[in-house]
Amino acid sequence: MTPRPRAVAIACGTCLLGVAPIGVRAHSGPPYPIVSERVIGSYAAAVWADPDVTDDGSAAGQFWVVVRPANRAATLPPDTRAEVSIRPTDRAGAARTRRTEPVNGDVTRQFAALPMEHEGPFAVHVVVDGPLGAIDLDANVDATYDARPAPALMVVFLLPFLLVGLLWGKLLLRRRRARPEQAT
Repeated sequence: MTPRPRAVAIACGTCLLGVAPIGVRAHSGPPYPIVSERVIGSYAAAVWADPDVTDDGSAAGQFWVVVRPANRAATLPPDTRAEVSIRPTDRAGAARTRRTEPVNGDVTRQFAALPMEHEGPFAVHVVVDGPLGAIDLDANVDATYDARPAPALMVVFLLPFLLVGLLWGKLLLRRRRARPEQAT
């Protein structure tokens, strides 16, 4: 039984489609809360983190600060901003600080990305400052490398399933052709 050139071309093309988005990467898991909503002073605030480590120095440690007035009937002043600082706790290293920016213009959701150059524990310090006053939040995160396999390996992992699907389809077509046509 020799494979048909068209079937081989379709199988190869399908495999190559899985390798095309090599530059696109995502975190292996969703962000998670490192500070659940706390009411401190005039604010109710929470901090979410996605602490990825990179070797190229890019800002992969992502932090979201969700802040609103403690009085739910009030609105958050538009000039309320947060500042996120991280520093390694397992070795000597300078603290890195970044001012947050509102996500899609929404001052209640603010974002900052910081480079995390090694795996391990980091102390996170967030300062929220605005017309309602200032508050401090502290937490810890463990930075890790993205644990997903490379996109090329994803194709290798999917290949057996694609081959079984092709064989199943071929079997169904062979059965259909071998079935005698019924007269109506």
